[in-house]
Amino acid sequence: MTLKISDQILQSVEKPSRYIGNEWNSVHKDLKDIKARFAFCFPDVYEIGMSHLGMKILYHLLNDQKDIYCERVFAPWVDMEEKMRQNGIPLFSLESHTPVKEFDIVGFTLQYEMSYTNIVNMLDLSGIPIRSADRGKDHPFVCAGGPCAYNPEPLANIIDFFMMGEGEEIILEVMDAYMEWKDSGKDRTDFLDRIASIEGIYVPAFYKVEYNADGTIQRMVPQGNYPQKIKKRIIKDLNETYFPDRIIVPFMDIVHDRIMLELFRGCIRGCRFCQAGFIYRPVRERTPGKLLEYAKKLQENTGYEEISLTSLSTSDFESLGALTEGLIEEMEPKKVNLSLPSLRIDSFSLDLMEKAQKVRKSGLTFAPEAGTQRLRDVINKGVTEEDLIKSVTTAFGGGWNGVKLYFMLGLPTETNEDIEGIADLGNKVVSAYMSVPKEKRGKGLRVTISTSSFVPKPFTPFQWEAQDTMETLKEKQLLLKSKIKSKYISYNWHDPELSFLESVFARGDRRVGDVLISAWEKGSRFDSWGDHFKFNNWMEAFRDCGIDPAFYANRKRQEGEIFPWDHIDVGVTKKFLWKENQKAHDGDVTSNCRLDCSGCGAAAFGGGLCHE
Repeated sequence: MTLKISDQILQSVEKPSRYIGNEWNSVHKDLKDIKARFAFCFPDVYEIGMSHLGMKILYHLLNDQKDIYCERVFAPWVDMEEKMRQNGIPLFSLESHTPVKEFDIVGFTLQYEMSYTNIVNMLDLSGIPIRSADRGKDHPFVCAGGPCAYNPEPLANIIDFFMMGEGEEIILEVMDAYMEWKDSGKDRTDFLDRIASIEGIYVPAFYKVEYNADGTIQRMVPQGNYPQKIKKRIIKDLNETYFPDRIIVPFMDIVHDRIMLELFRGCIRGCRFCQAGFIYRPVRERTPGKLLEYAKKLQENTGYEEISLTSLSTSDFESLGALTEGLIEEMEPKKVNLSLPSLRIDSFSLDLMEKAQKVRKSGLTFAPEAGTQRLRDVINKGVTEEDLIKSVTTAFGGGWNGVKLYFMLGLPTETNEDIEGIADLGNKVVSAYMSVPKEKRGKGLRVTISTSSFVPKPFTPFQWEAQDTMETLKEKQLLLKSKIKSKYISYNWHDPELSFLESVFARGDRRVGDVLISAWEKGSRFDSWGDHFKFNNWMEAFRDCGIDPAFYANRKRQEGEIFPWDHIDVGVTKKFLWKENQKAHDGDVTSNCRLDCSGCGAAAFGGGLCHE
């Protein structure tokens, strides 16, 4: 069924182009040739979801298969949701305006824990039962993947199956299994049983959790002949994997409205707070020639005027100089700007930035993360104050006048001296600007200091650590604010309440799923969107479900505790992570992967830097 959304409804909501589809390079297929339909759901608004590289890749990968049709679905903003519920309009896809409940598989990408209420809301708007146990033969299968899927347990009673690892490696196997099952006439459990044998697939219903008297997990028990550990899937050679030569060009502005060129996956650094740095190991790079080929085709097929080089740490790309030279030679005559995010303080190159930003000069962003060298060593950041001052002085001498500095509050072992060190670093950046001759520096210095609150994440050396209480985090924010005196420095900080909930769901088990549904029933959705965050709803939901959120957020774990995610194998071993935790408390640093192999376990995947 194709829905007709009236002009009257579209004209009554903010940004109607979020809902109309038909953008340049979107895919439209004749349904008579299709055996399986996949609804790719992003649990946030259009302009956020359309900025996500993973969606762009998997959308075109699936649609390049002649018998599969992938369509996009985004969370409607609150004004559109109200109109939909008033007029009995179910959640629908952009390409064909088909109700989501008519698809075969509904897949969510899990990028941020605080989008989970949107998942519940989207299922409800679709007319799909929220709990997997309540779905029958007339309902689609609901799956999920992405970084937050590495602790799948908070959504274990909602999602039918999870795909662990890189989607290009696994999703076509799942779709093939689905099309084979669809013709068999067998029940839902049979399909889930079939795909449970595919490496990287986790079906929560096939596992039972047993708890100790103190609320910790005793063990996870497979209910049948299913693997004790679910091993993530990776692509060994990125040059040989799929990457689209065209992407959808939206009608409206989106957050990252440009070509994104993925240089590599993984990270060599091992910052101890960073989940992505461990779950995406081993490091695997694309060659400059392949990237230049992608860039040329994407620019020709989209007309975009900006290319962003994406990775966890762009300056660690071994062939960055050769690549940027090639891109500038190809793109400068076309007035296409080159964006270089994720540059490290210790490898800043004015020459590189001047070449990249010949067309348009943007601001610079650095992430020291901590205010003192002691704490930077604890988190294994691997940069120094000298690196920062040298980099910003170089930038100011090249005409830049805007610098953003990102830090974290609440890191393990943090003291007031570390917090005051953030303000001191800001002052030293101002002094660096003043030390540059007036004729060389840009006018109007702007230094922005931003702090987020530390959230202990699964599969990091800090997964055992307690998060500071909300009250403590607020005190630290006020302390830092009181120490910033310069008129050139502005200070932004994240809401500790939001970070508290992020910590609960980052390390939660199956029991917090009931809290999630309860909070949604009380009106929670778009929790990361300022005015829509209703902290009191969440606290009521925890009380109603008899669950203490501090058990998940503010409790330090012991070495031998079994975590809700211990049945997921990301390659990096728990033994290695514990060793890194102890080194953190001793202030010892670990070399990056190119200098010395630390034996994390990722070599077991047989690809990338580990096997060069």
